[in-house]
Amino acid sequence: MAFVGHSEFGKLPRYLLAGVLILSGLAGFAQQRSSYAPLIEEPFEAVFRRMSAAKEEVMRRHLQLLQERYDLSNRPAPGVTMSRGKPVQGGVRVKLPPGVTWQQLAQMTPEQIREKDLWPAGFYPLPHPNHAEGGMVFPQFHIDELKRQTGRDLTRFDLDFDLPDHFLPEFPPPMYLTTRPDLGDVSRGELVTTQNYYRLFNGILNPKQLEGLRLLVTPFPQQQFNLTEDRRSREPSLGVSCFDCHVNGHTNGATHLVGDIRPQEFRHRIDTPSLRGVHIQRLFGSQRALRSIEDFTEFEQRAAYFDGDPVMATKKGVNILERGSQVHFMAEFQNLLDFPPAPKLGVDGRLDRSKATPEEIRGEELFFGKAKCGLCHPAPYYTDNLMHNLRTERFYKPRMINGRMAAADGPIKTFPLRGLKDSPPYLHDGRLLTIEDTVEFFNLVLGTNLTEEEKRALVAFLRVL
Repeated sequence: MAFVGHSEFGKLPRYLLAGVLILSGLAGFAQQRSSYAPLIEEPFEAVFRRMSAAKEEVMRRHLQLLQERYDLSNRPAPGVTMSRGKPVQGGVRVKLPPGVTWQQLAQMTPEQIREKDLWPAGFYPLPHPNHAEGGMVFPQFHIDELKRQTGRDLTRFDLDFDLPDHFLPEFPPPMYLTTRPDLGDVSRGELVTTQNYYRLFNGILNPKQLEGLRLLVTPFPQQQFNLTEDRRSREPSLGVSCFDCHVNGHTNGATHLVGDIRPQEFRHRIDTPSLRGVHIQRLFGSQRALRSIEDFTEFEQRAAYFDGDPVMATKKGVNILERGSQVHFMAEFQNLLDFPPAPKLGVDGRLDRSKATPEEIRGEELFFGKAKCGLCHPAPYYTDNLMHNLRTERFYKPRMINGRMAAADGPIKTFPLRGLKDSPPYLHDGRLLTIEDTVEFFNLVLGTNLTEEEKRALVAFLRVL
């Protein structure tokens, strides 16, 4: 302690000496990083004023980073749309370092790229809009439609969503069921919420599945949206639903930070994955490797909703699901969610060559050959249900980027590629905005040395999956 010199310790009574040592230990402990969120010591109105005032600068800094990394213009690929008609963005959007081309980078070793600091900025991990704060952030189009239907408001007073709408999935996305493929889009072009789920699905689902869907669209308390004073909504909130991120069983691109990594700067941004095709998957969560959709469903509301902190979950009103009924019902419905139709694929998941173009056929040959994609993404669903470590840290020296420590990502699950064009952006944290960006990324990571013609053919094939 500052008021007691080392030479004076022996002069203190034993009980005072013990107190000094305890306080010294606690002071040292307080300087270390904790796994737990700090206690809230400000009243809500003070937090609201402070963070609202800081919002403009927080977003300015983050949007500047996006502009430095990417070409964010609205340039759709000619003639390519998602399942309900939204144009698919085309072209490589990641900006190159000055003075190099993609071809030149592909000829370099990872060590050379690292030493010359030539790893493209858009290939580094993508930070959350405010990485130090984190939490769920929703696109404005979803906020507006949800508020119109239900009156529930997912606006945050401290943050806005960052990526432009044209790089996100179509909204609302169609929903396909494995049990009723004859119906096509069972959502009928509507955002499925508590207001319409019964009208849309009564008579299509059995009672268990209908109850599971109800729970998936019902809001429950979450870290940033709840009734406590440390929320990030202006008014007390009922919370969020599973389908606020996994819209219509798909995704709207909403972002968050993973709950299973500490300290904060090492947490990954999440690009909300689609729930389409979970019935063929065996791993859930980008890194948690949960072994069933039931485990994932239960874990999300018990812990992931609260940044992996069960202490905070108790304070904010955790929704404890009953495993034998509620979790089962929710999982049963999720297991009905199907991939979108792919008219050019046969029953084996491979191209029907009577329907495919020569470029798409060439792309398929590359996918399962030179490009090495098929090693981790085999047909028919284009996943091996394993985890793989790309070791991208080979290409760059660790650095802090707007509060995100860009270091080793570790193993990431192999996501299915079926319906790929409906699910931008790409990679687990959404750092790749287009399929072309993804091809350039893996061309460097896997060292495949694809030509420009081969890259175009591979993109053409990926768009038909």
